[in-house]
Amino acid sequence: MTTSTFTVTHASGAEFTRGLRAFFEYRDLGMEQATDGQVVAHVIRAVPGEPYVGKPHLHHANFQLVYVLKGWIEFEYEGQGLVRLEAGSCVYQPPSIRHREVGHSDDVEMLEIVMPAKFATEEVGSVDV
Repeated sequence: MTTSTFTVTHASGAEFTRGLRAFFEYRDLGMEQATDGQVVAHVIRAVPGEPYVGKPHLHHANFQLVYVLKGWIEFEYEGQGLVRLEAGSCVYQPPSIRHREVGHSDDVEMLEIVMPAKFATEEVGSVDV
């Protein structure tokens, strides 16, 4: 089977922009266009020294995976409590799971894959652990 859209991205010359969270920079990997909006994939990295606010929230998505490439990040997940992810750690976040970031290293980098590419994020009052 041949795909109608093929894409390759390289680290050299990659552009990072501010996105959903101001304390992170996002590098789009071109999956949204290649999959007609079915998937979005980003490399996300911390903006060193930028203060972060870990507000409880959830994503209206069918699939979300985070793989830590470098550094560490801690989340608090509904029904799971505190989860620390380090380089090589991977988490599948079930649809609409309440969560919040607790902290991260200045050098954290993550690969995030979400379906569909366009999804809503909703702030919630708390994360019930």
